[in-house]
Amino acid sequence: MLLQTTARSVLAPLVRLLFRAEVRGGENIPRQGPVILAVNHLSVLDSFVVPLVAPRPVAFLAKAEYFRQPGVKGWLLRTVLTAVDAVPVPRGGHRAAQAALDAALGVLAAGQAFGIHPEGSRSRDGRLYRGRTGVAWLALASGAPVVPVAVGGTDRIQPVGARLPRPGRLTVHFGTPLRFTPPPTGAAGGRARRAATDEIMAAIRELSGQQPAEEYNSLSTPG
Repeated sequence: MLLQTTARSVLAPLVRLLFRAEVRGGENIPRQGPVILAVNHLSVLDSFVVPLVAPRPVAFLAKAEYFRQPGVKGWLLRTVLTAVDAVPVPRGGHRAAQAALDAALGVLAAGQAFGIHPEGSRSRDGRLYRGRTGVAWLALASGAPVVPVAVGGTDRIQPVGARLPRPGRLTVHFGTPLRFTPPPTGAAGGRARRAATDEIMAAIRELSGQQPAEEYNSLSTPG
């Protein structure tokens, strides 16, 4: 816990300084209780930046193997992941996907904040892709509000394939929380998850100004 607090206290102001971070709407995040932050996905940096500029800790999922990297580089990666409350999960296959959702539900059940990228994979062309319904499943199963989040500039700071961040400026805009009523089971539940996901993505698009893509990201599996 001491390492986590120390790392966060160092990294948070560093991110704001180095990347001239403009953060808006932090007051929209409830200070207590479970909440889901639904974030657009432009760069690997997104999952690190949001927890460091949010007014409360936010847990994102991270590949379990990231926590097992050897040497000094591995130690640094584990330190950063710990600072942003990353939750290790296995990757690959339907069973792993359900395990990831169960881990996220556990974070929310503990009254914490959880961050998720509904698009799945990073956008390669800057468009906002159709959201996967896991975000709605979490919201409806937990009763937690969903705060739409738009991150900008991270795709220029660390584009896909870049090993290290570049100088640049980023923005993070937290929107008004959305609340959803749990639906009946069965087909109606599936339609409710799709409708809730589409509403969340529309809110993200309004904040980010991204051009919408009507299809799923080709690197993602539709949900």
